Amino acid sequence: MPGLRRDRLLTLLLLGTLLSADLYFHLWPQVQRQLRPREAPRGCPCAGRASPSLSAAVPSDPRPAAHNFSLAGPRGAPGGNGHRGPRSKLQALFAHPLYRTPEEPPLQGPEDLLLASHEALRYYRRKVARWNRRHKMYSEQLNLTTLEHPLQLRLDASWVQFHLGINRHGLYPRSSPVVSRLLHDMRHFPTISADYSQDEKALLGACDCTQIVKPSGVHLKLVLRFSDFGKAMFKPMRQQRDEETPEDFFYFIDFQRHNAEIAAFHLDRILDFRRVPPTVGRLVNVSKEILEVTKNEILQSVFFVSPASNVCFFAKCPYMCKTEYAVCGNPHLLEGSLSTFLPSLNLAPRLSVPNPWIRSYSLAGKEEWEVNPLYCDTVKQVFPYSSGSRLLSIIDMAIFDFLIGNMDRHHYEMFTKFGDDGFLIHLDNARGFGRHSRDELSILSPLSQCCIIKRKTLLHLQLLAQADYRLSDVMRESLLDDQLSPVLTEPHLLALDRRLRIVLEAVETCVKAHGEERVVANGPAEPSADSAQVTRTS
Repeated sequence: MPGLRRDRLLTLLLLGTLLSADLYFHLWPQVQRQLRPREAPRGCPCAGRASPSLSAAVPSDPRPAAHNFSLAGPRGAPGGNGHRGPRSKLQALFAHPLYRTPEEPPLQGPEDLLLASHEALRYYRRKVARWNRRHKMYSEQLNLTTLEHPLQLRLDASWVQFHLGINRHGLYPRSSPVVSRLLHDMRHFPTISADYSQDEKALLGACDCTQIVKPSGVHLKLVLRFSDFGKAMFKPMRQQRDEETPEDFFYFIDFQRHNAEIAAFHLDRILDFRRVPPTVGRLVNVSKEILEVTKNEILQSVFFVSPASNVCFFAKCPYMCKTEYAVCGNPHLLEGSLSTFLPSLNLAPRLSVPNPWIRSYSLAGKEEWEVNPLYCDTVKQVFPYSSGSRLLSIIDMAIFDFLIGNMDRHHYEMFTKFGDDGFLIHLDNARGFGRHSRDELSILSPLSQCCIIKRKTLLHLQLLAQADYRLSDVMRESLLDDQLSPVLTEPHLLALDRRLRIVLEAVETCVKAHGEERVVANGPAEPSADSAQVTRTS
C-alpha cells in the first residue's frame, strides 16, 4: 500500500508539473500578447524611435495616418513655418502644395473618363452571369453539391469603382479613397478561382528549349479572382529580399520579384505618376486559395508535396516543368504580390508600343541608342515623338525605371481612348530592385540624350531630395502598411536616395549645357518635344 500511494503521489506531481509548464510556456505568452499594445512590424529600422528633428519640429497629430492621397488632407504646412503640421513625412509629402494643385488640363466631363459607366456595368453583369453558369455546369459535371449563392455584381465594389475612376490623368485620382479600399479587399477577400495567365496559356506546348531568351510568361503568374468578382495577377515569391541579382545574369533571365511589384506601386504613387496598377502583398494559402478553387486541370496537375512536406507547384511550360523551378509554401502559405487587373480590352482597348530605347535581347547585340549619343535627334523625327508629350512621358518612365533598377522595359502600353498624349501605363515591374549595389546609368539614356524633362516631374524629384521629404523615408513609411513588410531591405531604400541624386545631377548637366528654358517643359501645352529640340555637336 505505501508503494501504491507513492506512485499516485509521483503521478500527481508529474501532472502538476506538466500543467504548470503548459500554463507558463503556452497560455501566459498568449495572454501577454493580448494585453500588450500593438507594436510596429519587425524589421522596420525606424520602429520605436522617432526622428529627433521631425519630432521636435512637428507636434503629434491624433488623427490616423494617411495611406493615400485622399486621406492626407489639408493639415497645415510642414513644421518650421509656425503652423501645425502632419506627424509623418509621408503625410507631409501628400499635404504639400505640389500634391494638391489641380490637374492640367482639368477634366471636362465623361469624355475624360476611360469608361462609360452604363456600358461598363452592363458588360460586368454579363461576365458575372456567364461565370455563374460555368460554375454551375462545372459543379454538376463533378457531382458537387454546393450551398453557395450565385455571385452578384456589387456596384460599390472597390475594383468596379477603380475601373470607373480611371481618367486621362492617371489610373486613379488623388482625391479618391478607392485605392485604400482596393488594397484592403485584395489583401483579405477569399479567392473563388485561380488560373494561369493568358500569356502562360499561349506557351503551353509551344516553348523551345533551345532558345537563349525565353518568351514571357515563364515566371509562374496566376490570375486570382476574389469573392467580389475582382481579379488580380498573383506573382509568388521566388527569392529572398536580401538576395541580389548575380552579376553574371542578363536582365532578361533574371527572376521576377514579388516585392518589386509592391514597391514599384508605392514609388509610383509617391512620385505622383499614378501609372502603376494598385498592388499589395499577401500570404496566400496555395492549397485552399489556389488548388481547391482552380478548374484548370493542368494547374491542378502541377501541385505536389516536397520532401520537406511543403505544398509546391510549377509552370507547365516544357523547360519550366521541373520541381527545381517550383515555388513552395511553408507548408501551405506563400508570399506573393497581387496587382489589380485593368479593364478588359473589350471595354478599354490598349496599344502596346515598343520602347524607342528598347534593349537588345541577345547575348552580344547592341541597339543604336547604345552606340549613338545623338540617337534622340533621330527619335524626334518620328511620330509620335516629334510632337506632343509622348517623349516627355518616355523620360518619366526612364526615371522611374532607373530608380527601381528595371532594365526590362521593352514595351509600354496606353489606352487608345486618350490618344497620342495619353499617359503610359507602367506595367510589369517585377525585375526592379534586383541590385542595390549597382546603378545602371544606361536606363537614364532618354533623359541624358534628349535633355528634356517635365517641370512637374522635376519639382517632385527636387522635393523628394529634401531632408523633410527624403525619398527613402517616405518609401519606408509607405511600405510599412503592407502585410509583407518589410518589403524592401534597407540597402534598396538607401539606393533610392543615391539614384535620385544622380537623376538631378543629370538634369543639372543638361541645364548647364542648354539652358533651363530648353530643358524644363512647363506643362502639357508648352513646350512640346519638337519645339524644345536641342541642337548638339558631335
